[in-house]
Amino acid sequence: MKKVYPDAKAALAGLLKDGMLICAGGFGLCGIPETLILAIRDSGAKNLTIVSNNAGVDGAGLGLLLESRQVKKMISSYVGENKLFAQQFLAGELEIEFNPQGTLAERIRAGGAGIPAFFTRTGAGTLIAEGKETREFDGESYIMERGIVADLSIVHAWKGDTEGNLVYRKTARNFNPMMATASKSTVAEVENLVEPGQINPDHIITPGVFVKRMIHVPNAVKHIEQRTVRKRVIA
Repeated sequence: MKKVYPDAKAALAGLLKDGMLICAGGFGLCGIPETLILAIRDSGAKNLTIVSNNAGVDGAGLGLLLESRQVKKMISSYVGENKLFAQQFLAGELEIEFNPQGTLAERIRAGGAGIPAFFTRTGAGTLIAEGKETREFDGESYIMERGIVADLSIVHAWKGDTEGNLVYRKTARNFNPMMATASKSTVAEVENLVEPGQINPDHIITPGVFVKRMIHVPNAVKHIEQRTVRKRVIA
């Protein structure tokens, strides 16, 4: 089955629909599948629920979908870099389901592993626990969290072969690998596309069996979330 598509629009054709749940990989602005995010924006799909560690920033990443008002709900752990997000949330135009970062990561990993729910101490006895089942194990309170399985996952990889085997680099390895496993369909954008056999099997992080479609993005834009520089020391 041919997995490589000519562009993001073609790769997402037939997969997008209003009201769907989408896992979007990346950490901050590192390793975000922005080419695919742009294609989702251009598709006009609306009332989307997005699972992502963060909500991008104003004018980049998932912030683009907030600008076009295509997002109904965010399931995230950190959204502090996006003023538009705050405005929409405070105006009652956007729902938010906050998760501790480790809990969010485990919910996604569990979904990909076929685990419907798990118990964690994180959040027990706090607002996070409201409305959730609580049990006691070894004298400690734990809350039940549900695994996440999305309708679609969009991920960004540093390298991939035409069979869908993926390799991530550095910070981009956060969230992308687990999200690639936790959906009905995964579409990947890769910076370096090679033929099967050109990736050392020991280096493969996401096996191709999880990836349904791919696009090649050799000149991916890499944003800097917060540019900081050191003061120059004059001798």
